[in-house]
Amino acid sequence: MKKIILASNNKDKIKEVKEILKGYEVISLKEAGIDADVEENGITFEENALIKARAIAKLTGELTMADDSGLEIDALNKEPGIHSARYMGHDTSYDIKNRALLDRLKGVEGNDRSGRFVCAIAVVFPDGREMVKRGTMEGLIAKEIKGNNGFGYDPIVYLPEYGMTSAELSPEEKNKISHRGKALAMIKEELDLIK
Repeated sequence: MKKIILASNNKDKIKEVKEILKGYEVISLKEAGIDADVEENGITFEENALIKARAIAKLTGELTMADDSGLEIDALNKEPGIHSARYMGHDTSYDIKNRALLDRLKGVEGNDRSGRFVCAIAVVFPDGREMVKRGTMEGLIAKEIKGNNGFGYDPIVYLPEYGMTSAELSPEEKNKISHRGKALAMIKEELDLIK
């Protein structure tokens, strides 16, 4: 079984990746005994994912995967974007962040509430090869927080074709259509070819 170091300590993200990459041994930074805080100073999701993957691959010499993901809201100039995790401060709860974003969208109606989840996943191989894939999940920003599944901004991203927010989908449904699910499917396809 191919081992992958996942450059993350986000328990929800780790769980999602492990569910989607069944057949691979996915190890979090904590499980690998790595205590590293990598500064994400890129200006795109792809750059940040590569910065993390390169740093951890250099430390471990192992096949390393990192993701950078977030929410882009068109009416807010694609905010919070690459700053999604740090938006309003690292320690601010997503309940507060989600309410603040909904407040900022007061008076914005219909398709003008468009937005998307973006996920860029980078893989760095021990021989130095690199690969990056991007997945998106388009939606509208809901008018209220709804749903208890998922995490982060899931309760405010409404998916018109499902008639519910991302946080109202079952984890299995979400993994099939989510930004992270799409990016991981592309990564898995490539990794499967080089087993």
